[in-house]
Amino acid sequence: MEIGVPTRPVRPDDGPLFCRLWSRLSRETVYRRFHAPLREPPAGALPHLVSVDHDRREALVAVVGGEVVGVARYDRTPGDPATAEVAVVVEDGWQGVGVGRQLLRELGELAARRGVTTVTASVQADNDRVVGLVRRLLPGATLTAEEGTYAVAGPLRRRPAPAPA
Repeated sequence: MEIGVPTRPVRPDDGPLFCRLWSRLSRETVYRRFHAPLREPPAGALPHLVSVDHDRREALVAVVGGEVVGVARYDRTPGDPATAEVAVVVEDGWQGVGVGRQLLRELGELAARRGVTTVTASVQADNDRVVGLVRRLLPGATLTAEEGTYAVAGPLRRRPAPAPA
């Protein structure tokens, strides 16, 4: 089953929502997203996570009932603004219903409109759900094995704007 949820760009005042989201993430979800067994957000990470310029750095949130249930972000590569690293996390109770796919699709469309042509990511090799998502959303992506992870690199295709009615 796939459902759509309201999304919007992250705002600087989303810090408390991010803290509440963190408290609802399982240890496995945190490990899958950050590749480390973190018990709390890294010191000083919160301002970085909620402060984006909506060009070089972007983040979208899925919001249900006033709470953030998912976040997808990109950070352009400093020496190559046409390349951006992407990441996503979805609250455990909202996994498997299309929230991550929706966030990544919308984020990819924004990135492509802003000149990003290639996205990269690091995905744990045994994370079948995310590997499958990568293959569906980025059919031209390469997945290079690197010590238990895949280094993902995939082309973004800019979709034409809908024709006026």
